[in-house]
Amino acid sequence: MTSPIRKIHFGITGRHQMFRLFDRHAQRPDRWQTDDSALYAGEWFEIARTEHDYMLEILPPLWMRGEMFAMREFRTGSITSVFYTLSINGVTRYFHAYCDLSDPRSPYEVRDAIVERERQPVKAMTRDERIEHIWSATHDKYRGYADADFRPEHRGKRTVIVYAKPGTRFELLESLSDQQISEKLPVHLRHLPLPEAA
Repeated sequence: MTSPIRKIHFGITGRHQMFRLFDRHAQRPDRWQTDDSALYAGEWFEIARTEHDYMLEILPPLWMRGEMFAMREFRTGSITSVFYTLSINGVTRYFHAYCDLSDPRSPYEVRDAIVERERQPVKAMTRDERIEHIWSATHDKYRGYADADFRPEHRGKRTVIVYAKPGTRFELLESLSDQQISEKLPVHLRHLPLPEAA
C-alpha cells in the first residue's frame, strides 16, 4: 500500500518540535506489533538550517545525493528520514521527510512533491493539511486513539479533545467540523483559504 505524500506541519520547526514530529504516532495502540510503515511514509515538514546541519552531523549518513541525505537509522521497516536542501522560488529551504527506501524513487518523488507544494504562489491549506497540523501541534494529553467508547469501526482512529458545553470530550480527528478545525488551528493559520481546484 502506497502512503500519500503529505505535509504534516505548517511553519519552520525548532529542534524540540522537530523531534516531536519524528514520532508523532508514539501513542498508537499496538505499537511495534504491526507494520507501521504506512503511518510514516510520505510525511514531511520544514525545518531550519540549524536543525538540518545538526542531523547531518549526528551520524554518518546512509547516503548523500545532491540536495538530500538519508539517515542510517530506520524508523520502521524500510522507512527512514531523508533531509533536503531545496531552492524554492529563489530561497534555500530545508525539509525532513520519511521515505520508503524499498522504492528507490521514493526520495525523489517526495522531493518533487515538496517543491510542487511549496511553489504555490498563494498560501493556502487543504482540509487534510489542517487536520495533520492539528494532530502534529496537539499535546499528547489532548489527543489519543478511539477506544471502547467509540463504535467498533472507529476504534484505533485518531481523536482530539474538543470543548463543548457542558464539558470536553474526545472526537474523531477526521470528523471535526470546519468550525472545530478553525478553533484548533493557530490564529495565523485560521483564515488561510482552501487551495483552488486545478
